[in-house]
Amino acid sequence: MTERRAILSGSTFEEQIGYARAVVDGDWVHVSGTTGFDYSAMTIADDVVAQAERCIVNIADALKAAGCSLDDVVRVRYMLPDRDDFEPCWPTLRRAFGEIRPAATMLVCGLSDPRMKIEIEAYARRR
Repeated sequence: MTERRAILSGSTFEEQIGYARAVVDGDWVHVSGTTGFDYSAMTIADDVVAQAERCIVNIADALKAAGCSLDDVVRVRYMLPDRDDFEPCWPTLRRAFGEIRPAATMLVCGLSDPRMKIEIEAYARRR
């Protein structure tokens, strides 16, 4: 039987909405849309780049709990309410993913909290 387990970050959103930060399904790890909140304090920076950096930390933490790392990411989706905020994030995203080159998509869309300036979803395959 294929392993399936939920990974929780401690975010109050997970309990309120009813989802997991990530789900391990066999060799695949599906990381939910992840924002720039520091989930331990439930605080978020005002700056989009700081939020992007925190998104990467939050995703890396979920992947580590799943038994893999950012090096195993095969797909990312970037969601931003303001398209002009994307380019300032490129150096942060390049540091995280520039060597592994996952498939990527950027979407302009509304996010659930007006303080959120970027949300990143990731898929990884455990080796």
